[in-house]
Amino acid sequence: MGRLKELRKYINSELEKMENTDDIFSAANHLYGVSLAATILAKKRGLDPEIAAMAGMLHDMHAYKTGSYDDHAHKGADLAREILSELNLTSDEETDAICSAIYHHDDKYAIDAPMDELLKDADVIHHTLNDTSKAIKEKEQARYDRICEELGLRS
Repeated sequence: MGRLKELRKYINSELEKMENTDDIFSAANHLYGVSLAATILAKKRGLDPEIAAMAGMLHDMHAYKTGSYDDHAHKGADLAREILSELNLTSDEETDAICSAIYHHDDKYAIDAPMDELLKDADVIHHTLNDTSKAIKEKEQARYDRICEELGLRS
C-alpha cells in the first residue's frame, strides 16, 4: 500500500470516531480537498506532491480530534509528528517538512518555507473555492489573489 493511501486509511478511521456524521463529512471534505489542492500546487511549484498531500491530510486533525481550533496549528504539528512516527511512513526530513507546514498553516500573513506556503495556499484554495457563495476571509484575501494570479484564474 502506498504511503498516502495508508495515511488516508488512518485518517478515515480517526474521523469515523467523531460523533456527528455531518462533522465527519465536513472534516473529510476539507482534508481531502486541501490534500488535492496541495498536490496540484506541489506539481506546479516543483515540490514533492506526496509530502504535500500528506501535510494536507494531517493539517487540521488536532482540531477534529479535540473539537477545538485553539492553537490547532501548533498542536496539530505535534499530533502529526506522533501519527507519522506511529505509522513509520516518512523520513525525519519529510516529517519535519510536513510538521513545519502544519505548524505555520494558520498564519496566512507570514511568509515561511516553500512547503509551509504551499499548505497555507492549499488551505485557502479549499476555503475559498469549496463554497464560492461565502465571503473570503480578510486574512486570506491577499493570498487568494496571489494564488489566482499564479494559476491564471480570475479572482
